[in-house]
Amino acid sequence: WDKNVPIEDSVGAMADLVQAGKVRSIGLSEVSAATLRKAHAVYPITALQTEYSLWTRNPEIAVLDACQELGVAFVAFSPVGRGFLSDVAVDPATFGASDIRFTQPRFAPDNYPSNLKLLAGLQQIAREAGCTSAQLALAWLLHKAPHIIPIPGTTRIDHLRENLDAADLKLSTDVLAQLEQRINQTTVAGSRYGAQATGEVDTEMFQTPV
Repeated sequence: WDKNVPIEDSVGAMADLVQAGKVRSIGLSEVSAATLRKAHAVYPITALQTEYSLWTRNPEIAVLDACQELGVAFVAFSPVGRGFLSDVAVDPATFGASDIRFTQPRFAPDNYPSNLKLLAGLQQIAREAGCTSAQLALAWLLHKAPHIIPIPGTTRIDHLRENLDAADLKLSTDVLAQLEQRINQTTVAGSRYGAQATGEVDTEMFQTPV
């Protein structure tokens, strides 16, 4: 989406394609609740895709509620924190220049050690719950609201099966509370994107304490 073009114009053009039978429905990615409402007023939006996980909580500011109110499916990408919310800690030193995490502040040397301490707590909760850390992260999302659809990515069959099994997990209110307290926007070190990428999306941001 080109921010120099009103979202109403972009959605209006897409609506013409839907009505012509060339497009089935319209979805948006990385937009704010305000932008979603403007778009939905022009033509019904079917789904909105944005990063959402235990360590990326920005959708909780406004867009999750807006989706529920408007009947829009919320598609959560990177639901396991780009591989961070797992039983094996990722090593940023192995990231190549083409890896999106290479430039993400949360994996930078000044932030990653602090985030690793959060991971240890997640892994402990997962062991006590009898599941993997990735399954716990996915189950947490599925417990948040029925209109949330996580889309974990993988290149391995065993990880695919692991992800699918998360749908059968039932988390207690105590476990959910532990997760909420352990990993949230106040405990994670570093923003999810660098300055340039942040300027290219339209998602709400938490206010940084002065």
